[in-house]
Amino acid sequence: MAKSFLRVALDNFVEARQRRANLYANGALQTLDDSTLSAMGLNREELRRKPSLRSIS
Repeated sequence: MAKSFLRVALDNFVEARQRRANLYANGALQTLDDSTLSAMGLNREELRRKPSLRSIS
């Protein structure tokens, strides 16, 4: 059964908000020091490869 117009619109809206949240989170993570990142299981090079917004407003 095909999805309704409203369901597709809602799914697209949620996906766009998730992408935006990921941009903000990656930007915030890049401001942390290397020891904190490694404690979280991340490294700076991995974060640099992902898109981010550097300024959080």
